[in-house]
Amino acid sequence: MTDKEEKLDLVALRRELHRRPELAGGEAETARTIAEALQRFEPTRVITGLGGHGVAGVFDSGEDGPTVMLRAELDALPIAETNDLDYRSRTPGVGHKCGHDGHMTILVGVAAGVTEMRPRLKGRVILLFQPAEETARGAKAVLEDGKFSRIKPDCIFGLHNLPGFPEGAVILRRGEFASASRGLIVRLSGRTSHAGEPHHGKSPVLAVTSLIHALMDLPRRCSPLERAALVTIIHARLGEVAFGTSPGYAEVMATLRSHRDEEMESMARLSEELVAGVAQTHGLGYETEWVEEFPAVRNHDACVDVVERAAQKKGVEIVRPEFPFSWTEDFSYYLRSCDGAFFGLGAGEGHPQLHSPDYDFPDGIIPRGVEVFCEILKILL
Repeated sequence: MTDKEEKLDLVALRRELHRRPELAGGEAETARTIAEALQRFEPTRVITGLGGHGVAGVFDSGEDGPTVMLRAELDALPIAETNDLDYRSRTPGVGHKCGHDGHMTILVGVAAGVTEMRPRLKGRVILLFQPAEETARGAKAVLEDGKFSRIKPDCIFGLHNLPGFPEGAVILRRGEFASASRGLIVRLSGRTSHAGEPHHGKSPVLAVTSLIHALMDLPRRCSPLERAALVTIIHARLGEVAFGTSPGYAEVMATLRSHRDEEMESMARLSEELVAGVAQTHGLGYETEWVEEFPAVRNHDACVDVVERAAQKKGVEIVRPEFPFSWTEDFSYYLRSCDGAFFGLGAGEGHPQLHSPDYDFPDGIIPRGVEVFCEILKILL
């Protein structure tokens, strides 16, 4: 580690961030901590309030060259901490159970590395700390913020720690790295009636059962065997708890997931048709709402090559999964506007899984994340 990294103490920073997790959209204190940490490394400027509470550290060499952006996430999850740690979460019901505390810390470590490399760099380095990744709102908000036009990158890179893989290994794929996902809310409206006279009303009971079966069958209709797709029913509500009443309202919620955007578009279109058809058959009104939309994370080959070179230069093991991951990441929105690559950093084969109450980011992989990111910058700048 560099002298400035030692002065900062990256592990101490990571654990302080862990103690004070904040949910998507409310990351004000986390953002202040990050902005203060970045100032130690004398960036050209620090942009705050980006897409909400986003922070961007700008390191401009003053020389002609590309703008390379590295991205981490600020937000935590509504999951209670169960680990007995000295630095356990002090916020009831909220925890850094996806490792964003570690990702932020890695980028602060990169800030120290950039300071050391500055005399040899050309172009600009942008260290982006994005809000609201978990709700799929953050990347879109950052891209739509007028301040982003001043730091728009030529290419962007991001990583995510991945339990189940060798500690410190780089997990890399060409093309789709992580899946597309959309949340669907269906509201069906009929007419309540007395439970003893259901014929006087319009109950959505049969419509709900029909819709659930039809939605779960969608992947078979939309995707060939080699292109995975999935519909998960996550919630259903029918009327109220009133034994004298036949219900007149229902909601069905589902998550649609696919490895490719093409299958997602097909499933979304057919879902709308299914809902309309079921509602018409049962004489019901209806409305649909789409929430938490994540496009597929699709890497650009040239940027994958850069990550591969960086890992090889540092002697890092590279793992190449055969299939994309089933989880989602709003890093995908950046990849629609510029070239880039998203890769994994192994958290250990026996490490607790992401979003588990006993998960904690492994501090031992912080230096590996820093060195791979810094090597990417050396290759490009």
